[in-house]
Amino acid sequence: MGWIGIGDHGGGILNAAGLAAGDAARGTLMVETVLSPACQPQIMLSVPRARRFGGVLSLQVLPSGAIALIDEAGGDVRHTLLPHELDSHTDLVRITYAWDSAARTGRLALENLASSSIQTVATPPPHPIAQGDLHRLICGAAGRIMDRDVSFVALSDRIEPIGPMPSLTAQVPVATPHGDVPVARLRRGDIVLTPDGDAVPILRCVRQTVPARGSLRPVRLRAPYFGLTRTIAVAPHQRLVIGGGDVEYMFAAEAALVAARHLVNGASAHYGSGPDMVTYYGLLLPDHQTLLAAGCPVESLYIGRLRRDKQALAASVLGHEDAARLPEHAPPVWPVLKPFEARALAIHRAA
Repeated sequence: MGWIGIGDHGGGILNAAGLAAGDAARGTLMVETVLSPACQPQIMLSVPRARRFGGVLSLQVLPSGAIALIDEAGGDVRHTLLPHELDSHTDLVRITYAWDSAARTGRLALENLASSSIQTVATPPPHPIAQGDLHRLICGAAGRIMDRDVSFVALSDRIEPIGPMPSLTAQVPVATPHGDVPVARLRRGDIVLTPDGDAVPILRCVRQTVPARGSLRPVRLRAPYFGLTRTIAVAPHQRLVIGGGDVEYMFAAEAALVAARHLVNGASAHYGSGPDMVTYYGLLLPDHQTLLAAGCPVESLYIGRLRRDKQALAASVLGHEDAARLPEHAPPVWPVLKPFEARALAIHRAA
C-alpha cells in the first residue's frame, strides 16, 4: 500500500488495513523536526513496546552530535548511532527509519533539508514492531513521547526510497514539440523542450508518493507570476530558474536557481491544502537541464553522480535501474540561492 499513517501533536490517522496480521515486519517511519539549537539531548519520538515484548523504540538526538535509534524488545537492546555533520542545529531535518526484520536489514537516514545532503547507516537486525506500538507512534496514545519540535511523523508499510525526489504534481503541463502535456502522461522516449527550444529525450519518468506535510507540502505558484500561463503546484524543493537584470547584478549570473519554498509569500506563491498524501513526478534527462512547466523555467530531476554510489542508488527512487544506463549530472551552472538570498531578491523586486 505505501503510506498508511500520519500524525502530529494533535493526533493522527492510521489505516490498520495496511498492516498485515500480527507484527509489522517491514516498514518506514519518517520524522520531520528541528534539532535543538543548544545541543541539548532530545527524545524525538519514543514509545514503550507491547507487554509481550517489553522494551522501547526510541529516536533520540545526542549532545555529541549523533542521532540514536534504540530498538529494545524482550531485553534485547540494539543501538544505532548516526553521527551528523549539520552546519546549524536549527536546520530542518528529516529522519527515516526503514526496517525489514525478515531480511534482517535496517537503515537509519538523516536528510538536511537546507543542503539536501543525506547521511545513512545500516542498523543491526531490527525487531518487528507490534501494531499497537505503531498505533501509539502515529496516533499519540498513552506512552508516546514526541518532542515539541517534531512537525509530523508518518508510517509506510514499505521500504520507502530516499535521495533525489521528483517534484511536479500530476497536472503540471510540460512543453513538448506537440504542445503542453501533463507530466504524469509523459513516458520514457518522449521529447520535451527547453526554454531555448532544444528538443531533449526523456530517459526516465519517476514518481513518488509522500506525506503532504511539512517540507513535503505542495507549493502553489500563481500565474502570471514567474512567467506562468496557469497556476501550478510543485514540491517545496522544486527549483525555478529565475533570471533578469537584478539577478545578474546581485549574484553575478544570468540566472539563479530558487527553491519554491523560498518564494512563498502568500501572494505569488503559497502552500496548498488538500489530501494527506501527494504524488510527485520527475523527468530524468541526459543532462541537468531546464524544462518549461506552464511557461515557467524549472530544473529537471537532478541526480548528480548517484550512479557511482551503489548503496545510495539502491535506496533511491531509481534503485531498480541499471547504473550503467543512468547519466551523470554536472553541478548546476547557475548559483543556488540560499533562503536569505531568495528573500533579498524578492524584496528587491517588490521595491
